[in-house]
Amino acid sequence: MVLTFLGRSGDDPSTKECCYFWELLALALNDLVSQGLIEEEKMDSFNLPLYSPSPTEVKSEILKEGSFDIDALEVNKMILYGQPDPNELSLHNLLNDGGYAVARCIRAVTEPWLAGHFGEAIIDQVFEHYREIVGDRMSKERGEIVNITLSLIKC
Repeated sequence: MVLTFLGRSGDDPSTKECCYFWELLALALNDLVSQGLIEEEKMDSFNLPLYSPSPTEVKSEILKEGSFDIDALEVNKMILYGQPDPNELSLHNLLNDGGYAVARCIRAVTEPWLAGHFGEAIIDQVFEHYREIVGDRMSKERGEIVNITLSLIKC
């Protein structure tokens, strides 16, 4: 079995590589609260249950469960925007569009949760504002994600 999922490269669960895009989404939502477009009570009760594990945590859980052996485990960083490192996999040229593609990617993952909690009517505004925030950050810093890819063999 081969699995690929978002993770983080190190053991610190608060690193930028695993939570940064969610923090920018929180900024967009909070801005809409301050504009009166989202009710503060709805924002206070919203929880997006996401966790990005480290390779150490993934190995530990697989070994503890015991049904599979790890054939291979790879950690890959992908630059979504900013100055690419020539030694890393990069989507820089594909996603250098003022935040549009990043916003579409995050929207694909979160829209059902957001629409279910805040209502369909606000979704376009949330992601337009999110796109603006990401676009602004693109000129100042590098945004990247970490993928963990595993090849497992049934014991």
